[in-house]
Amino acid sequence: MSVEVERKFVCNADTLKTLEEIGVCVGRREFRDQYFDTPEFDLTLRDMWLRKRKACWELKCPTTVNGTDEASGGQSKAAALCSRYREITNLPEIQQRVREVMKVIREDGETEASPSQEDESWLSEMNLVRFADFTTVRQSFTLEENGVQIDLDQADFGYQVGEIEVLVPDGADAQSALEKIERTAGKLGLTGDQRVDGKMNVYLQRNHPEHHAKLRREHVL
Repeated sequence: MSVEVERKFVCNADTLKTLEEIGVCVGRREFRDQYFDTPEFDLTLRDMWLRKRKACWELKCPTTVNGTDEASGGQSKAAALCSRYREITNLPEIQQRVREVMKVIREDGETEASPSQEDESWLSEMNLVRFADFTTVRQSFTLEENGVQIDLDQADFGYQVGEIEVLVPDGADAQSALEKIERTAGKLGLTGDQRVDGKMNVYLQRNHPEHHAKLRREHVL
């Protein structure tokens, strides 16, 4: 299991030019994302994001800031501009985590057989419905900085955003990842001190304003 540390940015013409000069394009791909939650938003109100991409499931769960900054109630500028999510890709573990939230307990106490990626009956069992569905064209770059990937995403609902991403092992100190992201942002000439909205934030704002408003009230978005 890994933790994704990520900073989003607005990619203008100057940023793209710099990226093409100092980076190496490692691929371009298109994928469809479908997100699921209960009608009461039990998952997303806990900042948990259940996603299906290319027939594979993933659950992104929040992780806290490591170190004294969190304990003192503050964060460095680099940390404040980044998000951290624990990424779970094992389907039985995803289902277990969701059941813990839903408090769904099997009455017979038997162990369930390992589900297949194609079997989606568990979605209706836990009252999960699709609330977002969109396609993204992604162009990915790498720099000399080891372990850093830069993605430029163009979503089919008319939103474009860049992402600087570093993966670290679960439980590891994320400080080195933050430093790598900050150095990469400097190389790209990024100077903003405000978080940039991700695709989901903009999608919900445009398509499901009630859902978006609830997440804003709970300080999820």
